[in-house]
Amino acid sequence: MPAPAPFIVGVPRSGTTLLRMQLDAHPQLAIPPETSFGTVAAKATQLDGPQAMLDSLREHVAWRDLCLDDAEVLGLLSRIRPWSVRSGMRAIYALLALREGKARWGDKTPGHLLCMSTLAEVLPEARFIHIIRDGRAVAASVRGLPFAPGDGSIEAIADDWCMQIVEGRRVGATRPNYREVRYEHLVTAPEAALRDLCAYIQLDFHPAMLRAHELAPRRLDQLPERTNTPSHNKAERLARHANLLRPPNASLATRWREVLAPDEVARFEGQAGDLLEELGYAAASDYPEPRRLRTSSGRASACASR
Repeated sequence: MPAPAPFIVGVPRSGTTLLRMQLDAHPQLAIPPETSFGTVAAKATQLDGPQAMLDSLREHVAWRDLCLDDAEVLGLLSRIRPWSVRSGMRAIYALLALREGKARWGDKTPGHLLCMSTLAEVLPEARFIHIIRDGRAVAASVRGLPFAPGDGSIEAIADDWCMQIVEGRRVGATRPNYREVRYEHLVTAPEAALRDLCAYIQLDFHPAMLRAHELAPRRLDQLPERTNTPSHNKAERLARHANLLRPPNASLATRWREVLAPDEVARFEGQAGDLLEELGYAAASDYPEPRRLRTSSGRASACASR
């Protein structure tokens, strides 16, 4: 059995890329960009050879982000005896790790939250790490983006956040290889959070993980231009990850209070208040009343009372 492999999952904009960079900064562990390999695992019994598996991988736009040569991958898969999708996936992950000069590998694909059972059947070494972030912060981050759920409204974002977390926790409760971590813990107490996760995946903690922001520019720059998806071009994708170029900032945990309007907060809590409470997130009414300042443009902005 290969070493435990961390699979980072969660609702998009919950901090999955932050955690990817923190784990990837470890000298022994490589976490590539999103793979969407869960869809391949779901039809493993139908992929009867290397070419079928490669064809399935190439169906997803995420495949291009891995910057792998199709011929090289096909050659790698063709050398597997006896053939299995399990061995094929392991070989590709190992290749991605070797490219970074590392021996161990993992995965960061938020959508794998909804196919953990399938992935675990194909890769029993997978150790799922479900990162959970205050849904109001998720709403503040994802609204207006091309991949915002549904019609992009606060209500649609709240419904999607609830659905994914409830389903992920339901499946996770049935598995021994599932762990939750809070985004807020990663930005307020990163060393404690990362030490706990390292123990979970049987990896010695390394201080380089606390300097992930220093290594992030090189990793992010590896993302190719997506010429076939204009709304996801490289410049826009890098801009969405600007905070990764700086050390973890504890203020990001509650920045939603400055970004969302009071009525937006109320609408989100109206849809997802029960889950927020279950997860231990305080209602907006429990925070100090924000004071409203006027910008030079005359628009109101909020900053927390001190």
